[in-house]
Amino acid sequence: MPIRIKRVYDEAEARDGVRILVDRLWPRGMSKDKAAFAEWMKEVAPSTALRQWFDHRPERWAEFQTRYRQELRENPMVAVLRQRARTETVTLLYGSRNRDFNHAKVLADALADA
Repeated sequence: MPIRIKRVYDEAEARDGVRILVDRLWPRGMSKDKAAFAEWMKEVAPSTALRQWFDHRPERWAEFQTRYRQELRENPMVAVLRQRARTETVTLLYGSRNRDFNHAKVLADALADA
């Protein structure tokens, strides 16, 4: 099944399948009443130290991907998420404003690689 990514602030669509927030922090300005996702898997988000180091700086993107993929290889929750993606459409939700340089892209690629 497909793995999609979207900003958590984007409108939910039926084709999203199961919507899973993959950020470590709750999205700014979003109330729990308006949260349109089924699950919050903060365990698959980058570590706090890595997130703070990256700081959404494009010049750190390549190194961030390498470091985050290493974290994912050591994270048992990735296997759980990968199994779900095999049986249903999964949309990974992230809060970052940057649609090009965000951890959900790396996570989606890592899930598709296996």
